[in-house]
Amino acid sequence: MEQAQLFSHQKKQNSQPPLILAVEDNEDNLLLLSYALESLGCKLIRQNDGSTTSLVAKEYQPDLILLDILLPGISGIDIVRSLKQEPLTSHIVVIAVTALASTEDRERILSAGFNDYISKPYMIEDLEALVGRYLCQELNPDLAYNLCED
Repeated sequence: MEQAQLFSHQKKQNSQPPLILAVEDNEDNLLLLSYALESLGCKLIRQNDGSTTSLVAKEYQPDLILLDILLPGISGIDIVRSLKQEPLTSHIVVIAVTALASTEDRERILSAGFNDYISKPYMIEDLEALVGRYLCQELNPDLAYNLCED
């Protein structure tokens, strides 16, 4: 194996798996997200309400946030606006995971600052493809080989 390839291989083996913050008030949906993301080799922080999402994002600096829109207390729209205004979290990719599926809802959600959108109910393969689009460089190549192929 050439030295450049060997170094690249060692670097991948020593790197940390991507960290995803999943904020979802429905326990079944949160469990489904957990299974899908952990099967891709991701580490996961799970929250069932959005009251501390900004603080958790600042502290842990996740690679990606999956954020429900309709949460008790504070909406995902308000959370993403807060995240995008904060220098420590403005760079984090935030994907809306929501039952709001109309064209108007999608436009409103994306204009609020979300990087992307997936509507419920979704297929696991669609969620994996969406996450893979943003994290392919960081996913475990053995677990996500097909997901990251062009």
